[in-house]
Amino acid sequence: MKTLEVTVVRIYLNEQSGQLESVLRHLHDGEKLRGVTVFRGISGFGDSGEILSARLMDLSLNLPVVVEFFDEPAKVTEIIEHLGGSVKPDHILHWTAHVNQPD
Repeated sequence: MKTLEVTVVRIYLNEQSGQLESVLRHLHDGEKLRGVTVFRGISGFGDSGEILSARLMDLSLNLPVVVEFFDEPAKVTEIIEHLGGSVKPDHILHWTAHVNQPD
């Protein structure tokens, strides 16, 4: 099986930060990525230490949100540089992975 080396990226946000829409727009329109997935957490905590969780009675939610994508390493390096000013420090993770390719 042939594989292609890629870089996987996770960006950690929260719903109330207002960053999700602008980050998605940038990745879609500006970077032309093949795909992006957004995961909405049911519970979590961040810098503040406050535990945020989804409850049936909540009217306004501020849950964790994770944006994930992958692409060629050089392209991802540029994307991370572009996003660095708009995403809090220590909230962008990336690592090397392999994608299966047709023979």
